[in-house]
Amino acid sequence: MTTAASTPSPRVLIVTGASAGIGAALARAAARDGYAVLAIARRAERLGALAAAIAAAGGRAATLALDVTAADAPQRIVATALETFGAIDVLINNAGTGALGALLEIDDAALAAQWELHVAAPLRIARATRPALRARRGALIFLGSGLARVPIPNYGAYALAKAAIRAAATQLRRELRAEGIAVGYVDPGLVATEFHATLGIERTRGLRALDPERVARAILRGVARRRASIAGSALQRAGTVLAEWAGPLLDGVAVQLAPASPAPVVPPPPPPVAAPATPARADGVDAALAPVARRMERVKLSSGFVRDALVPGATLELNELAMRWAGMPNKNERAALREVLEALESAGYLQREGEDSWSVTRAAD
Repeated sequence: MTTAASTPSPRVLIVTGASAGIGAALARAAARDGYAVLAIARRAERLGALAAAIAAAGGRAATLALDVTAADAPQRIVATALETFGAIDVLINNAGTGALGALLEIDDAALAAQWELHVAAPLRIARATRPALRARRGALIFLGSGLARVPIPNYGAYALAKAAIRAAATQLRRELRAEGIAVGYVDPGLVATEFHATLGIERTRGLRALDPERVARAILRGVARRRASIAGSALQRAGTVLAEWAGPLLDGVAVQLAPASPAPVVPPPPPPVAAPATPARADGVDAALAPVARRMERVKLSSGFVRDALVPGATLELNELAMRWAGMPNKNERAALREVLEALESAGYLQREGEDSWSVTRAAD
């Protein structure tokens, strides 16, 4: 954690996904508005630069580098905010990324990862911050998407998760009303961020992307006015509402707007039956990885990364390890990493603990 200032502040704002895009813009704008900001993301170096810029402009910020889906993330976030600033007034759940793929072709791991990032993690953090928000009659904000109203093919897991958090925001607004906590849902519109580039696709042509700074200002105005519904662009939101109302009439247009689906995963050929592989206990990690070597090469997964992960006694979680390796892993990368872990399990290096977790039983040779 890095801290740009340590004296108490009357207003404290937490924003996740703060290393770029809307999150970084929110941190800067909130600091200009007099908030003490706790900026959270996985990329520590970007958070450090953000905190330094805020401090140079006379603002106050602290940073916390973590994955919001980690089991201990909510407790660490609350502890850091209270220890650094003494209160929490606003929580903005902004962290997120997309996932490409037709809905029935997305594997369980990709579906689960989108749910964890966009629904489960924000709700866990909201639960942890609830007492502090209640004490200050604070605000709880969830970032949504136009895809929650108007799903487009090949955004399957992302659209579902955003629709779920939209419904959750409405439910929480009604449940927390008596506690004095304002709950807001943000439809940011099409924004000029890293979202599309991370997925390897282009933004929709013919529609002007909004400046993240403009969207950040709109969100903070909504927070100040305790609005239940906040739009990055009133015009874009109106278009989304009309498209939702049109329903099946716009199915053809939605199909035309869909990004290309990633190529299906093609499993490597099985090893020849007549010449079974020698167990890795005799030949080492390279022999264990031989059946998936071509797959690793295609997704640029190095054997060095795999070897470094083999720390006896450690637990390897598929989602966490994929993010550590690829940052924002796509479906193919996640599937390839699963095959690698299963190969190491067969070779005796790992022991399965759950559907997506293994314990390391043996170090690399």
